[in-house]
Amino acid sequence: MIAACAFVQTVLHFFPDLNDWLDELPDTRDPDAIVYETRFLGWYGLWLYLGQLGSRRQLDFQLDAWGTHVLANLNRLAKTNQTTRPVHDTLDHFIGHVGSAGFAALRTLAVRRVIRMRLLDPARLLGHLVLFIDGTGRAPEGSCWHRPHCDHCLVQQHQHTTLYLHNVLEAKLLGPAGVVLSIGSEFIDNANTKPVEGHSADEVKQDCERKALDRLAPKLKRDFPQTRFVLGGDNLFACGRVLQQCRDNDWEYVLVFKPGGMPAVWDEFQRLLPLCPRHVLVRQHDDGTRQEYRWVHDLWYTDGEGRRWTFHALQCLETAPDGTVTRYAWITKLPVSAKNVEEIATKGGRYRWKIENEGFNRQKNSGLNLEHVYSTDPEKWQGYYYLLQIAFMITQLLERGSLLRQLVEDLGKGVRAVFGSLANLAVQLREALKYCLWPEDCFDPLTASGRRIGLDTS
Repeated sequence: MIAACAFVQTVLHFFPDLNDWLDELPDTRDPDAIVYETRFLGWYGLWLYLGQLGSRRQLDFQLDAWGTHVLANLNRLAKTNQTTRPVHDTLDHFIGHVGSAGFAALRTLAVRRVIRMRLLDPARLLGHLVLFIDGTGRAPEGSCWHRPHCDHCLVQQHQHTTLYLHNVLEAKLLGPAGVVLSIGSEFIDNANTKPVEGHSADEVKQDCERKALDRLAPKLKRDFPQTRFVLGGDNLFACGRVLQQCRDNDWEYVLVFKPGGMPAVWDEFQRLLPLCPRHVLVRQHDDGTRQEYRWVHDLWYTDGEGRRWTFHALQCLETAPDGTVTRYAWITKLPVSAKNVEEIATKGGRYRWKIENEGFNRQKNSGLNLEHVYSTDPEKWQGYYYLLQIAFMITQLLERGSLLRQLVEDLGKGVRAVFGSLANLAVQLREALKYCLWPEDCFDPLTASGRRIGLDTS
């Protein structure tokens, strides 16, 4: 019951207008045929991921209303009076009628709310929210890798086989306590690739992460026009094309810098480092790790389009206790000095792994099951993808929020003593939905709005 109370109060605190937002989804169903209210089906779809059911069919088994409190609790969450629970095909039809754009807009509303609450401010870099971009595969498991999923599949030729896949370019905001929130998604497929007569799909220049960013960046600027971002990404994005996007959208950037990306600029950077003896900061950590930060100002770079760019470069030489030395380097337009070089390297550079760990690996290797085929219709699949991202946002705010810790401490216990691990939280939350009638006082909006819930960095 602790998990349920913490969940409801967390949702009411951070997203008090969620039901109203769900009502605004552009549902195109025939009004005379509507049985389930939009907000109820929206919550039903979210529970596919909040409960980490793993597949759409599990909704019929894990959330069966027969002999459980599932229907009563869902009605309380949605503030509805549905008398029956839908089956998984009903959800699939609903997502098809709403369309992926509706769920993308719902995610944008949720992210705007979190930003306005200043919840992410402790993770800002020199006043900017850190926006990491990276691509991931979303191709389904099994045989679908070896035959076309749709007309827009990307094609990969290997020595003995041909693979068909769909990828997505994700933009995620970095928050404190290891939180990463999906803020923008651009699907990488050949829907935007023009066919060439006489050439097969694998012979035509396919969609890629850089092309996807060309489409994603204007959408981010449209949805968050006043937000100050610093863009973080790997070496693939350290190019004139991406620097132009940052200039056009008034964004800063911290991009991975490697010898192969800009070889002439890298050579100049290494030659100038010894000529800047004052540009050094050394950190000796208690575990024996030594970090040496060095930087050079005002490097010049001319891209393939003839555009000339000026930026700073910084590197960190990290020596592990066993003597292993690792080099990290980045380019940025942020002002670099001894006062902020460590912060730039850490928040803008080293934390990029969080988008892989929290943003992708967990979504793939847990009950969220990112790579599962929730629908064979590409438009529906994208709707499920956005629902997953919204549910994962709520999950992180519950797991990393201070309210959960406060409630268990009131019992004189710790979070691990109650749940064993945070991995068990989704299971206990799902069980609470089924077998516990959630009390009315959990749904008090005044109590939720009066709580002070931050992200628990402990």
